[in-house]
Order: sequence, then C-alpha cells, then structure tokens
Amino acid sequence: MCLAIPSKVVALKGNVAVLETMGVQREASLDLMDEPLEVGDFVLLHVGFVVGKIDTSEALESLKLYAEMVAKMEQDA
Repeated sequence: MCLAIPSKVVALKGNVAVLETMGVQREASLDLMDEPLEVGDFVLLHVGFVVGKIDTSEALESLKLYAEMVAKMEQDA
C-alpha cells in the first residue's frame, strides 16, 4: 500500500517545489502537475513527485491523523 502525504509548498524553484511535511522540508518534482501552484498551497507528495493539489482543510485533517498515529506507535513502543 502506498500513501501520498499532504505537504505545504514553502518555495517554488522552477519545476521543483520545496515542501514541508510534519516539520521536515524536502524538494519534490512538479513534472506530474497540470495546474499552477503557489506558496502556501497544500499538495500530495508521493515518492518525490507532487501528484495533486489538496484542499487546506483536508490536508490539515490528514496531518492531524498522521500525528495521532505516530503518537500511538511511540506510546506502544
């Protein structure tokens, strides 16, 4: 199973976006995007590629759930 992680666009450099995901920044290719992005947009990141734009409220809800899962795994360890 593969998961696409909601990430916030913090910078744009040509055909590359700098994204922040749960406090970690990374670069991702925009080669698969067919719509323009702006700093502050939320996108789905999958194996180094931005694969689509996501609604801000959906992104924040997903990130909240990811954080809860991580906390639960850390608690159980």
